[in-house]
Amino acid sequence: HATNPLTSVPNRVISLTRRSSYTSALSLRPLIPLGTLMSVLNITAKLAAPLDQIKTQALVVLVPERKSLATRLKQLDKYLGGTLSRTITNGDFLSSIGSTCWLPGTQGIHRVLLVGCGSMNQRTIVSDKKIAEALARTLVSSNAKDAIVWTEGLSPKAAQPERLLEQIALHLTLSHYQYSQTLNHRKKSARALRRVSVTPANLCTPATAKRALDAGSATGRGANLTRELVNLPGNICTPRYLAGEARKLAKQHASLSVSVLDERKMADLGMHSLLSVGNGSEQPSRLITLKYQGASAKTRPYCLVGKGITFDTGGISLKPGAKMDEMKFDMGGAASVFGAIHAAALLKLPINIVGVVAAAENMPSGTATKPGDVITSLSGKTIEILNTDAEGRLVLCDALTYVSRFSPEEVIDIATLTGAIIVALGHEATGIFSNDDHLADSLLAAGSRAHDRGWRFPIWEEYHRQLESPFADLANIGTGGAGSITAACFLAEFAEDYKWAHLDIAGTAFRSSPKGATGRPVPMLVDYLRERAGRR
Repeated sequence: HATNPLTSVPNRVISLTRRSSYTSALSLRPLIPLGTLMSVLNITAKLAAPLDQIKTQALVVLVPERKSLATRLKQLDKYLGGTLSRTITNGDFLSSIGSTCWLPGTQGIHRVLLVGCGSMNQRTIVSDKKIAEALARTLVSSNAKDAIVWTEGLSPKAAQPERLLEQIALHLTLSHYQYSQTLNHRKKSARALRRVSVTPANLCTPATAKRALDAGSATGRGANLTRELVNLPGNICTPRYLAGEARKLAKQHASLSVSVLDERKMADLGMHSLLSVGNGSEQPSRLITLKYQGASAKTRPYCLVGKGITFDTGGISLKPGAKMDEMKFDMGGAASVFGAIHAAALLKLPINIVGVVAAAENMPSGTATKPGDVITSLSGKTIEILNTDAEGRLVLCDALTYVSRFSPEEVIDIATLTGAIIVALGHEATGIFSNDDHLADSLLAAGSRAHDRGWRFPIWEEYHRQLESPFADLANIGTGGAGSITAACFLAEFAEDYKWAHLDIAGTAFRSSPKGATGRPVPMLVDYLRERAGRR
């Protein structure tokens, strides 16, 4: 036997009954709860104090492009002994969008960070994001333990100031995230920054600023939860581990409840499509339901359905070995359901949400599903398996049938479903497919507002014809190209009873360099849920 350094338990090759309690336990490791490992950055709105009363390790100053300094920036320059004006005169800081420059502080201000905002008359969500990213990246990488973001140099006539504040809170939270679960102590380096105060000055009221900062912070915390789950290795983040994390998340919020179906219960219901994916694995599959109640129990919920393939070898249709390690990221859709519901609970949105995660591990073995097999889904439709690497749609179709019992207002499934979407869109946009124009337009608008953008594709009847099979009601892959579209058409066959959209996030949920999860499409989903809750 060999020793697994992550578990300190021998990995033995044994021939016992499939999924015995002993073999399943080998890949599990007692972990510190995610809420403990993921430190939370405290971001608040605060009224501005006179310069000589400010005490902070970092004063972050937003500086627009102007021919001359604004009145309050002139006062700050005088307080700093003229270093601000000299830095601009010397050309060391140009105030262009996203430019940064550190200056020495004075008295209670340890250091000053200048952040360029460009022309405030030409701001867009893109420029606001660039400003926020530069501010967050530079500040979080410093040794400052606290900071004040000083907006008094900006014009009170600046358009949509709450959008800029929300982006600042979002990117401060995202930049504060660090993966450390499987790193030893020598490689861990905790962030110094612990709290940030933002002074809205004349940009907006303190109440408006607080709402914007809370929204950005909650969205970032939801995205960070998603990133942490996606980044975990497949020997830790198994279907049962995801079920355990759902229970931990529910303990954090009184508005959340959890139920989990094991394989026996899924078999009793007839979820043979979902179960077929995990046939070759020692890890038992799970169907996890997270319910968030922010409105009356009689109010119809919005449903989020996530693909939770915790590792995808392709099964019998084995993937190439190169980059197969990235298939731990194949549960990005499931993780985004966790993240979006976590953010909704933090924001106390007055709607009901049901999150359903279909979790399985796709492995080859003597018991694995084979190409040519025919299975029966929960809907009763039979499916011919032409390729076992087209497994995400097999777990999602049963989950999509299952959510109909909640009488959903709308259903969105999220999945790292096809490599073909990367051919079409690269890594910039999420693929959007829908049977309802209003829902599709809402997701496109939410993506634009959050700068977590998507692009809509057709699911015409002509594409559905590619899924015809002589041996079953439909095949699990198409036969004539347009792989992302035919995958969505397959799912649409199980979402005919409600308004439905499918997000293909194979190109946006993670990066190969630097390797890691992005947290997308949590910002899009949270913006959509806020809009549906009347909180946008």
